[in-house]
Amino acid sequence: MVRTIDKQPGVLRSLDWYTILIYLALLTFGWLSVCGASYSYGETDIFALTTRSGMQIVWIGTSIVLGFVILMLDDRYYETFAYIIFALLLLLLFATIFNPHSIKGSRSWLVLGPLRLQPAEFAKFATALALSKLMSTYGFNLRQWKDFAIASLFIFVPMLCIVLQRETGSALVYFAFFLMFYREGMTGSVLFTAVAMVIYFVVGIRFADVMIGGTPISVGKFTVMLLIQLFSIMMVWGYCRDRDEALRLLTYCGGITIAMLLFAYFVIPFDIFWVQVAVTIILVGYLFWKALGSRTHSYAFVGLFAVGSLLFFSLADYALNNVLEEHQRTRINVLLGLDEDLKGAGYNVHQSEIAIGSGGLEGKGFLNGTQTKLKFVPEQDTDFIFCTVGEEEGFVGSAGVLLLFLALILRLIHLAERQPHHFGRIYGYCVLSIFLFHVFINVGMVLGLTPVIGIPLPFFSYGGSSLWGFTILLFIFLRIDAGRDLTRR
Repeated sequence: MVRTIDKQPGVLRSLDWYTILIYLALLTFGWLSVCGASYSYGETDIFALTTRSGMQIVWIGTSIVLGFVILMLDDRYYETFAYIIFALLLLLLFATIFNPHSIKGSRSWLVLGPLRLQPAEFAKFATALALSKLMSTYGFNLRQWKDFAIASLFIFVPMLCIVLQRETGSALVYFAFFLMFYREGMTGSVLFTAVAMVIYFVVGIRFADVMIGGTPISVGKFTVMLLIQLFSIMMVWGYCRDRDEALRLLTYCGGITIAMLLFAYFVIPFDIFWVQVAVTIILVGYLFWKALGSRTHSYAFVGLFAVGSLLFFSLADYALNNVLEEHQRTRINVLLGLDEDLKGAGYNVHQSEIAIGSGGLEGKGFLNGTQTKLKFVPEQDTDFIFCTVGEEEGFVGSAGVLLLFLALILRLIHLAERQPHHFGRIYGYCVLSIFLFHVFINVGMVLGLTPVIGIPLPFFSYGGSSLWGFTILLFIFLRIDAGRDLTRR
């Protein structure tokens, strides 16, 4: 007869209460912020269910109950049923694409009478569970392209469903899982490639119409082509570990580029962009020739990086002008400083910056904000709720909130690293990656530092779906952590 013996204290005694306290503190400050953002002069009861602050209490109360239920379940259930939960959420995401209810142009909401739910918020924890189970299987290795492709598929399938719901912001959150990939062994070159693509896009678009001196040379195109060559040479040095070859390539590529630039500037003005393209193509050909001659795949990988960089840059302008929707294109132009548009796409950010700046050091006090009370900031109790913190609590309160989130992130790293099994550690890093992405992007877009993509600030933004989603995500990990010392036989 097989018996299962659990040698551990009760779940409540094994819980990480530091994280619970941080969670409760964020809920408290989040509710106060919703009060400040939704309050109108003359209201007498902020606890009434007819107000947003009153309804947020309901969402908070149900979230706490939901967290308690999660803690009472056996932690083994989450690994056992991970794929089933993921499949069910995928079906729900797919069904939501055909949802007849459209809210602010998005079909991502399911309307069930007075209740509105957003499946994309719950798909995050389902994806995290499925990835954790997949990547904790015996023999899985992210450095093998087959395994990496399968894991990436687990991310891109729900992303595609959410994009088809016209909810691009929520879909972008799923890129946060690649931070977990990096912790679990993904080669740093993948992360480097992603950062390089962002740099190409920003520099190429921002300075496309800026010319060098009196020449027809675009600063954006010239700089991006130069970066492609430099990044490729850097990878030869660091990834292929061939310092002499890297210095030789730097001399040739740099020498030709500088010579052509001086010739165009002092002799005959002409666009040296195509010369740079030719040099890069020759560089790629040489790298592949080097890979064949030395039978070293590293050179071929660098060559593929250079080819991919060229293709991405050539398609970036087309994607901006022909693939993205008008409002998305306008937001990017505003962020890059190409279009001010204070009355259009830049209005939200401009008003949120005014609200935060008016708070000063110590803020105007609870319910005393003027920008938020007069409703100058759109979505001020959801996507832009951090501006309420800045206006009412000032720099001190804003810093305090950010320190709370920092404490949560650091605590999650600690909990993830102490997991005895791969499943728990991987899930823990999924959780902290999602929280980190949400906080960084949300606060950044309120301050005008990142694009406005419309994602909530965890535990602060008004709404039940996001609050329930973040609670489930966090408390599943807390339950897994509480069972880390479980002895079974």
